[in-house]
Amino acid sequence: MNYYESNDLSRFAEVGKFKKDLMDKFFEYYTSVTNTDGALTKREKSLIALAVAHSKQCPYCIDAYTTQCLETGADPDQMTEAVHVAAAMEAGITLVHAVQMHNALDKKGAL
Repeated sequence: MNYYESNDLSRFAEVGKFKKDLMDKFFEYYTSVTNTDGALTKREKSLIALAVAHSKQCPYCIDAYTTQCLETGADPDQMTEAVHVAAAMEAGITLVHAVQMHNALDKKGAL
């Protein structure tokens, strides 16, 4: 049995079962940000979302935004490059925190 079931994505709205007003507000915001062209095209937003989905390791979002990327005209090379950008950002974000370690080592006289 898989922990993540792809069919569960279609049940996302059920999260609002107990606080529908909050879920409705979320969906209104989410839709206005992700599903319309603005300063960024829907295609560009889809590529960003796909990269974030990989960074946050959300299989539901990976499935959804792989589909949306294809539907908005992104090709597999662009999608793969977006994922690599996310991976590079994650690595850089991890490594830059080594400055904090250096600061602590310096305070302890270990440098």
